[in-house]
Amino acid sequence: GNAPFLVFADADLDAAVEGAMTAKMRNIGEACTAANRFLVHESVADDFSRRLADRMGGLRMGRGTDDGVDVGPLITEKARAGVAELVADAIEKGGKVLVGGDIPDGPGRFYPPTVIADVPTEARVCREEIFGPVAPVTSFATDDEALELANDTEFGLIAYAYTRDLDRALAVAEGLESGMVGLNAGVISNPAAPFGGVKASGFGREGGREGIEEYLEVKYVGIAH
Repeated sequence: GNAPFLVFADADLDAAVEGAMTAKMRNIGEACTAANRFLVHESVADDFSRRLADRMGGLRMGRGTDDGVDVGPLITEKARAGVAELVADAIEKGGKVLVGGDIPDGPGRFYPPTVIADVPTEARVCREEIFGPVAPVTSFATDDEALELANDTEFGLIAYAYTRDLDRALAVAEGLESGMVGLNAGVISNPAAPFGGVKASGFGREGGREGIEEYLEVKYVGIAH
C-alpha cells in the first residue's frame, strides 16, 4: 500500500513520533501496513521531522541475530536498489535528507533508517510503496489539503492520523479512503477486527465477523403461503 500518516497541528508530537516509529519500522518497513507518506501540518513539520530523524538515527543496524540490533537487512538486493532509487528521486526533486540516505559499505542488503524532509508530492516516493526504512515528510496547510493528499493514491489499505481534536479525528477517519484507520495509534491490526482495503488494495476482509462472512454463502428460501 501507500499508507499516509497524518500529523495535525494539535497532535501530541511525542506520541506521533512513537506511533510513526511503530507504523514505519515494524519489519523494517517491509509490511503492507507500514506508513509510507508522512503528511504533517506546516506548523509542526520541521519539529516532527527533526524528532523522527533523531529516533530513526538512534537505531542500530546489523545482523538480526546480534544483540542490540534494531534494523536488519532488506529481503533482496533488488529491494534495496528499489528503495535507493526512490530516495535518489526524492532528493533530486528537492527533498532534504535529515538522516540516512546512503547505502553503507560492506556485505549484506542493508539500508539505513532514513528521514527526508520537504518532499514534494511529485516525487515517486509519494506514489509508490517504499517497502523499506524510509520516511518522506510532506507538509500541508489545511485539513482539506491533508485529506486530498492522503487520498491521492490508487491504494487504500490503511491510514494513520494523529490529533487531539475528537471532531477532527472523526471527520478525518470518515474522509480517508482506506479500509482501516489508526487514530493516534501506529498499530491497529487485530484478529478480532476486519483487515482489508479499498480501491487497488483489494476486495473483501479477513478477521472478525466480516472475515468469516467472506467464506459463507447466503441462501434465500421463499415459501409459498
